[in-house]
Amino acid sequence: MEKMHNLVIVGAGPAGIATAVESYILGIRDIVVLEKDENHNATIRKYYKENKRVDKDWKGQTVELDGNIYFMDGTKESTLDFFDEIIDHHSVELRTHTEVQKIVRNGDHFDVMIAGGSIPARYVVVTIGRMGKPNKPDYKIPPSIRKRVNYTLDNCSEGEKILVVGGGDSAVEYAVDLAEKNDVTICYRRETFRRANPTNQQAIANAIMHGEVRPYLGVNIEGLEDDGGRVRVLFAEREPETFDRVIYAIGGTTPSAFLQSSGIRIEDGKPVHDENYMTDIEGLYVAGDITQESGGSIALGLNHGYHIARHILSHMKDKEKQ
Repeated sequence: MEKMHNLVIVGAGPAGIATAVESYILGIRDIVVLEKDENHNATIRKYYKENKRVDKDWKGQTVELDGNIYFMDGTKESTLDFFDEIIDHHSVELRTHTEVQKIVRNGDHFDVMIAGGSIPARYVVVTIGRMGKPNKPDYKIPPSIRKRVNYTLDNCSEGEKILVVGGGDSAVEYAVDLAEKNDVTICYRRETFRRANPTNQQAIANAIMHGEVRPYLGVNIEGLEDDGGRVRVLFAEREPETFDRVIYAIGGTTPSAFLQSSGIRIEDGKPVHDENYMTDIEGLYVAGDITQESGGSIALGLNHGYHIARHILSHMKDKEKQ
């Protein structure tokens, strides 16, 4: 039987790691962080290109850090190294390849359900990110070309004709990065890249001006077809065109089904919580991207972890007095 933990954290992104570290600093023990991927910060590993800038003030959103984790601007690599260090320094127990199916209240504790069993915990914090579940197009993708329709750069090769779909930071960065060794077009349903940050807006403008990236702006996609193993894209406003690969970078969605199966109420696409990030279920918290309008702020995630840890400690002390 799995021992009772004081705290189980679902998701090993910035908010999850911060919750574990801040709780440890406050003297809480028997903490475990569960991560379905092979390492912490899977979103940064999968969706950030090499040497991508990682800013504390994401999209210019200035956030003062409240807790004990001092995070500064850096790159993808330095950010991952930073989290490696604080995990090691604070003896965080991280279990990878562990996907949580749902969270069940069981008397005075929770059973965190995983494949083949459950992990009991007095408190649970859900910090799964939106990009763990990337948005996919509404139209069906033919099975024969699914390997050529991607959501990251992992499967790209040099010399391919690639269509990047989206207009945010990830889409722009993918297009600019791929253009160095590929024939790249970026398709966005709006006329400008106003969702991207100023640095990326300038980068895509320069790439378009120098003919490195073709812009299909104000263009919608109606569907995809198999064209001899390549991807034939059916546009609404222009003639169909065939590409070697299509990459969708159209954001992520709140994993509502998982949250609702765990009894967490959803309103306007976000989990409902109080000022301490506790849901309607006492002892069950949410933090990080899923609580934010647009997600992405590492600094906000770190602050969530700090405030949740303080509230859990206060809650534990109150229960001891009862």
